[in-house]
Amino acid sequence: MYKNFSQSRLPIKTRKLLILITTALTTLLLVIGLPTVTTSPVVAQSNTSLLISAAASLKEVLVEIQPLYQQSQPNVNINYNFGSSGTLQQQIEQGAPTDIFISAAKKQVDTLEQKGLLVTGSRNIIAKNRLVLIVPKNAVGINSFYSLKDAKVKKIAIGEPRSVPAGQYAQQVLEKLKIWTEVKSKLVFANNVRQVLASVESGNADTGLVYATDAKISNRVKVVVTADEKYHSPIIYPLAVVKRSKNVNAAKEFSQFLSSNQAKAVFKKYGFILP
Repeated sequence: MYKNFSQSRLPIKTRKLLILITTALTTLLLVIGLPTVTTSPVVAQSNTSLLISAAASLKEVLVEIQPLYQQSQPNVNINYNFGSSGTLQQQIEQGAPTDIFISAAKKQVDTLEQKGLLVTGSRNIIAKNRLVLIVPKNAVGINSFYSLKDAKVKKIAIGEPRSVPAGQYAQQVLEKLKIWTEVKSKLVFANNVRQVLASVESGNADTGLVYATDAKISNRVKVVVTADEKYHSPIIYPLAVVKRSKNVNAAKEFSQFLSSNQAKAVFKKYGFILP
């Protein structure tokens, strides 16, 4: 028969010594284990990468904002996918690994939200814009929207209204002014607003309708007239986090940064209107 062994039956001095040894070993293990606990989150953060699908008209401003954000978040890699809002919407619907979507109109974001593809409560308007009629820098003779009816105007570039918000706004303006039917045969449709700008810059189009911010970045075109806002839907840039994102928290943090004073200063620099 074996007898039960208990610490309580040891001499008092021996028990005290065991307690001291146990305490020392516990402290040593905690100290040794501490670095492992504190370094693991840093390793995880270094793998964070975000893909932002954004309207083409936002290219310069978002590219300039990127290093500003990474000054405080160096472990977050920012990648951009620029294009027409309608095309970007379709890419997201088809499963593109997008974390954040920034459209040049609410229609595309509304559609994705209705399909349950966006994170609830993540929508936010980050900027506004204006629509302008532009011509090549040295062009003369076009001084209003009604000039588009003149026989000497052969080609008018606008975005494809079905997928390019700038084209949708352009159609609304021309219809409101009751000249859409008269100029329709002259229209040249582009895949995004930057293609409209390039067509006018190169002289391939006599004139075109783009955002005020697009005209601002070019020294080869000039603005003839700014469309009255009552002639088209509000030109806004809504942002939302895509539900499929594997980095929702990081996406939300970047979205919040786009509404910070630091980011707003960049938007303002490029001519965007702050909401």
